[in-house]
Amino acid sequence: MVSDVYFPRVNGVSTSIETFRQALGPEGVDVRLVAPRYGDEPDQHGIVRIGARRIPRDPEDRLLAWGETRDTVHAHAAECDLVHIQTPFVAHYAGLRAARRHGKPVLATYHTFFEEYLFHYAPFLPPAWLKGLARRFSRTQCNDLDAVIVPSTAMRDRLAEYGVGVPMHVLPTGIPLSRFAAGDRRGFRAAYGIPEERPVVLFVGRVAHEKNIGFLIEAVARARRRVPELLFLVTGEGPAEKALRRQAEALGLADGIRFLGYLDRQHRLPDAYAAADAFIFASRTETQGLVLLEAMAMGLPVVALAAMGTRDILAPGRGGIAAPDDVDGFATALADLLDDHERRARLAAEARDYAREWADDRMAARLAGLYRTLL
Repeated sequence: MVSDVYFPRVNGVSTSIETFRQALGPEGVDVRLVAPRYGDEPDQHGIVRIGARRIPRDPEDRLLAWGETRDTVHAHAAECDLVHIQTPFVAHYAGLRAARRHGKPVLATYHTFFEEYLFHYAPFLPPAWLKGLARRFSRTQCNDLDAVIVPSTAMRDRLAEYGVGVPMHVLPTGIPLSRFAAGDRRGFRAAYGIPEERPVVLFVGRVAHEKNIGFLIEAVARARRRVPELLFLVTGEGPAEKALRRQAEALGLADGIRFLGYLDRQHRLPDAYAAADAFIFASRTETQGLVLLEAMAMGLPVVALAAMGTRDILAPGRGGIAAPDDVDGFATALADLLDDHERRARLAAEARDYAREWADDRMAARLAGLYRTLL
C-alpha cells in the first residue's frame, strides 16, 4: 500500500488503511505501507516512512518527497504481488509507475468525493470549473488502474457518470468491533461535568466545512425548543472550529454545545459514544461514513442525512434514522427520538446487530479475495 496520508494524521483514510492493514494479516496478506513522516514517529513493522514537507496553510497534511517516494515504492513493488494506492497525489503516481515497471497489478481505493470538496478550500474559483476539474482528474486516474475500490454504491455510480470504465468494486471499510464494544458513560460524563439525566447528542469527525456541522448546530438549536437541556458534543479538530463557535454563540447555543477536540480512539472516543444518547451526522460528501458504524457498534442510535455513502448504511433502517435534508425536519426527527425512550432502546439493539455485518474481518476477507483475482 502507498498513501499520502496516515496516522498520526487523523481522518477516514488513515482509519481505513489501519483497519485493513490489521485485518488482512489473518487472511494471509502481508501488507507493506509507504506513508509520510510527520515528525519523529518510531519505525513500525511493515510501515516505511518517507520524508515529507509541510504544506502552506495546511498544518495537518504533508507533501511526500517525489524522488524518495518513487524510489521506495519501486523497491518494495519488486518484492510484492500488487500495489494498492490509497490517495491520489504523489502516492498515486509513484504507485502506478512502480506497478507498471514491474508488471504488477495496481488498484486504488477512491476515498474522497473531490467534486464536493474542493470549493471549500478554493472558494475564489468558480464551482463549476472546480467540479469539472475534479471529474476529469478522477476519471483519468481511475482509468489508468486495473481496478478501483469504492466504499459505497453511490460513489460507484458517480464515478461511472464521470466515465470511469475499469472494474469498480464496492467494498466498505470494516469496523473493529472489539474496539467499539463498551465505554465508560458515567466516567466520561463526570469528567466533563455532564449530569447523568441530561440528553446528549454527539458528532465525531473532522471539524471541517464539508462535514456540514453548521447544519447540525442549527438543528440542535431548534430541537432545544422541545428538549431545552439538550447538549451537543463535537469531537475532532479542523479549520472550521472558529466559525462554528461563532455560529453557535449567535444562535444562543453557547451553553448547549462543547467542542472537545481530538479524543484518543482507543479509550476516550468509545467513552464519548457511550456517554451520548444519539449520534448526529449531516455530511453530504461522505464516501462511506465510518463514524455512523462506530456509533452503531456502541449501541448508539443514529440520526443522519442519507447522502452519498451514508445512504448505504441508513437504507435498511436498522439502528438509524434517515432524517429530512432540511434543518426543521432534522430537528423534529432528533427531538422525536430523544422524547421516545422505547424507540431509542429498540434502535440501540438494532444498531449493535447491524454493525456486526460490517465487521473488519468480513471486509478484509473480501479485499483479500479481490487481490487474488487480480494476480
